[in-house]
Amino acid sequence: MKKTKNLLKMVVLSMLIALGVVISPILRVEGMCPMAHFINIVCSVFLGPWYSLLCATLIGVIRMATMAIPPIALTGAIFGAFLSGVFYRLSKGKIIFAVLGEIIGTGIIGAIVSYPVMNFIWGKEGLSWLFYVPSFICGTLIGGSIAYVFLRKLADNGMLTKIQAKLSSRCYSDKSTLLSNTLTIASFGAILFVVIEIASGIFTLTSPIFDILPYASLILCVFTAILYYIFKKVKQE
Repeated sequence: MKKTKNLLKMVVLSMLIALGVVISPILRVEGMCPMAHFINIVCSVFLGPWYSLLCATLIGVIRMATMAIPPIALTGAIFGAFLSGVFYRLSKGKIIFAVLGEIIGTGIIGAIVSYPVMNFIWGKEGLSWLFYVPSFICGTLIGGSIAYVFLRKLADNGMLTKIQAKLSSRCYSDKSTLLSNTLTIASFGAILFVVIEIASGIFTLTSPIFDILPYASLILCVFTAILYYIFKKVKQE
């Protein structure tokens, strides 16, 4: 039984690595790879921090070897992957903390570590210590929002604990609250941002409206989330 469960973990880990390599080029620019952060958080919640660290490392190595990606494929992934799993377990299974761990690990720590790596090892000039921070944080917010909505739905219908049990991972119950519902609404803004950006790139939509629409969608969803929270809070009181 133990061998079967370990084999299942390896299969799921392999699938996440393969998926991460395939989807990582989506909406990727140097310093921002939202879908890699999605994989980090999902792996952290499914398997834990050490497996997530291994997953991020292997994805980074494969991308560097096959896609000529610079070393930020590693520095922009491994810290967030590990902290995502650590924060998730320290919070006793709060999905939002898994996202927060990814934002801090990648958006701040990974971004700062990327500077000396890219400057002194890769030879890229004109950088500063905070050069990658804005793009890394933007990428983690987009990828983290997608992961949050995905995991939130799994948690609410009970599938998340079943998956964790099958994988012999620590099982947690994180049901919806007013705050989690508010964050879910806000997260749709980030998802719309990604969808519109991808669609405009695929179909070469050059109208000026498509330069504004992604940001307008993001702002609208955040504004709606704030109104939802205030309305529900007042109603409860």
